[in-house]
Amino acid sequence: MKLNYKRTFFIGLAFLSISAFWQMYDNVIPLILQRSFHLNEAVTGAIMAADNVLAVVLLPLLGALSDKVDTPFGKRTPFIVGGTALAVFFMMLLPMADNSRNLPLFIISLGAVLVSMGLYRSPAVALMPDLTPKPLRSKANAVINLMGAIGGVCSLVMIKVLVGKGDTPDYTALFIGVAALMVLAVLVLIFVVREKKMLAIVAREYPEEYDEPVAETKAADKSARASVKTELPKEVKRSLVCILMSILFWFAAYNAVTTAFSRYATTVWGLEGGGYADCLLIATVAAIISYIPIGIIASKIGRKKTIMIGLVLMLACYVMASFMAVYSPIIILGFVLIGMGWAAISVNSLPMVVEMCSSADVGKYTGLYYTFSMSSQIVTPILSGILLQYVSYRTLFPYACFFTVAALITMSQVRHGDSKPEAKKSALENFDIED
Repeated sequence: MKLNYKRTFFIGLAFLSISAFWQMYDNVIPLILQRSFHLNEAVTGAIMAADNVLAVVLLPLLGALSDKVDTPFGKRTPFIVGGTALAVFFMMLLPMADNSRNLPLFIISLGAVLVSMGLYRSPAVALMPDLTPKPLRSKANAVINLMGAIGGVCSLVMIKVLVGKGDTPDYTALFIGVAALMVLAVLVLIFVVREKKMLAIVAREYPEEYDEPVAETKAADKSARASVKTELPKEVKRSLVCILMSILFWFAAYNAVTTAFSRYATTVWGLEGGGYADCLLIATVAAIISYIPIGIIASKIGRKKTIMIGLVLMLACYVMASFMAVYSPIIILGFVLIGMGWAAISVNSLPMVVEMCSSADVGKYTGLYYTFSMSSQIVTPILSGILLQYVSYRTLFPYACFFTVAALITMSQVRHGDSKPEAKKSALENFDIED
C-alpha cells in the first residue's frame, strides 16, 4: 500500500489557504485595531480571542454537519467552496473599512470573515481521511501539515513585501494577495480533486479499506460505537490531567507571543512596516526543518523528554527577549530556537494524550486536547492584553515565561503516554503533527 503523494498534495491546498489566512489575521488585525481605530490592549485582545470562541462552537458543529451532507460534488467540497468565497468577499471589505476608518464596517466584516472561515475548516481537514486509507493517513497528514506551513510562510513573505512603512500603512495589497492565494488554492483543489469521483477511485484501489459503500452507513457507525470502552485507572487520569494542564499553559505562553508580537516589535523594538514578519518567518522555517531530527530524538529518548527539551528552549528564549531593549540579530537566533521548541511540543503532545485511551475513545480524547488548547487561546489574548495596556508592553515575555514554567512543572508530573515511538519508515512521517 503506497500513498499517492500527488493526490494528497492537492488535497492539502485547502489547508494551505486556511493557514495563509490565519497567519495574516494574527499579525495584521491587531495593528489595524490599535493604530487605525485606537482600541486599547484589552479590547484588542478580546477581539483577537473571538476566532477561538467561534472555533469551539463552529468546528465540531460544521464537521458533523458535513458528515451528513450528500451532494453531486461530495460532502466536503460545498463547504470548502462556499466558505472560501464568503471569506474572500468579506476580507476585501476589511482594508476598505480600515482606510476609511469605519469601525462598525470593520467589526461586522471581521465577524463575517471569522464565521466564513469556520464554515470550512473542519470539512477541509476531514477531506484527507475521507480520501486516504487508514494505514496511509499518517504520511498523508504530514503532507497536509507541510502544505499548511507553506501557506503560513507565503503570508509572512507577503507581509514583508506588501506592507508599507508608517504607523497606518495601506493593507489593501496584502489582503488582495492573500485572497488571491486562497482562491487559487481552492480552484486548483476543486478542479483536480473531484471528491465523489476520487472517493470511488480510492475505494476501488483499496477495497479492503473501503468495504462499506461509499456513502457511510448507519450500521457502520453503530458498529464503530459498539467498541469496548475502558475506564482509565486513577494514576493514568492524573497523568491526563497534568498533560492537559500543560497544554493549557504552553498555549497560553506561545499564543500570547504570536498574537501580540507585531505590536510588541513595532512599539518596543521600533520595527517598521512588515519587519516583524522576519522573526515569525524564521521561527516557522526552523520548525519545518526541525520535524525530522525531532522525530529521531523522540524515537530515542521518548516523547516526554522531547517536550521538556522544547519547553526549556522556549523558556530560555522568552527570558532572553525579556531583557532585549532594542532589536538585534540575537533575536533571530532566539526565534530559531522558539520554532524548534514549538515543533518538539507539537509533534509529541497529542500522541501522548491519545495513547492514554482505548482506540474507541480517540475522538473523545482528541476533543479534550482541542478543548484545552483553544480555551487557552480564548483567555490568553485578553489576559495578556490587559497587562500590555495597564502595566507595560514589557510584560509580554515575562508573561510567556510564567506559563512556560507552569507547563514544565505540570509536564514533569506526567507518568503515562510516554512509550517511545518506533523509528519512522519514511522521513516524511516525522512531519505528522496535528494542526
